Amino acid sequence: MSIPSFPLAISPDDIDETALLAELKAWVEIESHTPDVAGVSAMMDRAEAYAKACGFHIERLPGKPGFGDVLIVRSGEPRETEAEKGVLVLAHLDTVHARGTLAGKLPYREEGNRIYGPGIYDMKSGALMTLAALKLAVASGNGPKRPVTILFAPDEETGSVSCRAIIEAEGRKARSVLVVEPARDGGRIVVARKGVAIYDIGIYGKPSHAGTHPQNGVSAIREAAKIILKLEALNDFERGVTVTVGQIEGGAGRNIIPAECHLKVDVRLPDAEAERDVLAFIDGLKPEDARIRLRISGGMNRPAFPRSAGGDALFAQARAVAKPLGIELEGMATGGGSDGNFTAAMGVATLDGLGADGAGAHTHEEYILKDSVRPRTALLANLILTLD
Repeated sequence: MSIPSFPLAISPDDIDETALLAELKAWVEIESHTPDVAGVSAMMDRAEAYAKACGFHIERLPGKPGFGDVLIVRSGEPRETEAEKGVLVLAHLDTVHARGTLAGKLPYREEGNRIYGPGIYDMKSGALMTLAALKLAVASGNGPKRPVTILFAPDEETGSVSCRAIIEAEGRKARSVLVVEPARDGGRIVVARKGVAIYDIGIYGKPSHAGTHPQNGVSAIREAAKIILKLEALNDFERGVTVTVGQIEGGAGRNIIPAECHLKVDVRLPDAEAERDVLAFIDGLKPEDARIRLRISGGMNRPAFPRSAGGDALFAQARAVAKPLGIELEGMATGGGSDGNFTAAMGVATLDGLGADGAGAHTHEEYILKDSVRPRTALLANLILTLD
């Protein structure tokens, strides 16, 4: 199968599905919740062994305290000069599922076309498919035309705070970036993502007995209620701004004027203008009661990943490569963040959602569609081969 300009060297029939799914089962059965450093490092060990067996060059960077290691796999050495820039593939091997999930609410199992398991959709399948795709691309003898680097992050689910600098350093050596987060809504890929900001807001008042001396107290919860309404008023669905007070904790008892209240706030922003406006408002919050003290910490966790000319061209190429594979590729924007936000914000053409199709990310019903694995692995392999 071929199309003008993009002859396809790899077909789904070239992929050993039995072997690939057996390896994926082994990956899923290594529980790698982000704060479980031993679990994440064990997952990196497995991925490293697979990559070495493929003949790739390996770099293993020690994790920062409290985080697993970073694994970098290369099929060539990119440079920051334009002529020598390569293809960067971003993946992560941590999951949101705590150790014990496999033996409890989300066991590995196959049910018809669905394969369930913790992290199988988000995103161990995409991570493994990338290694398999690169192996096929190299073995084809036709390329890749540019050096390819795969970066496996240990803490994407909590913002990649331990490895953002590494991602950005590799991004500076990339002409294009592919992110193998899972496909969305029936196989669509991601061409834009909102930026993510997180805030912790502490409200501090004065305690007092609620029955005998209520007038001596200053309620932190009352002030928190006013702040919550101000934050919720920032929501603008038409503009794409969402502000959510996801957690609230305060008070010491029903008969005590509450001296403290703490809010955890999630903010999603579509572009730099929204980032500037909304973050300035939150950073500038003041208590209505002068006796209250506020402590506001946080800010942007991931910058916005807007559509761009380079990203649109990358999508057009992926769509052309996908068509003869029987995949009618569609693009979409999403409110969730990924490590692709970092590279897109740097101006590097970035395409996301190239992993397996399925559903249930971050739930106990997480699964992939078995019949998406071979075609989308072939898509990755051919895209890697044709990028120049």
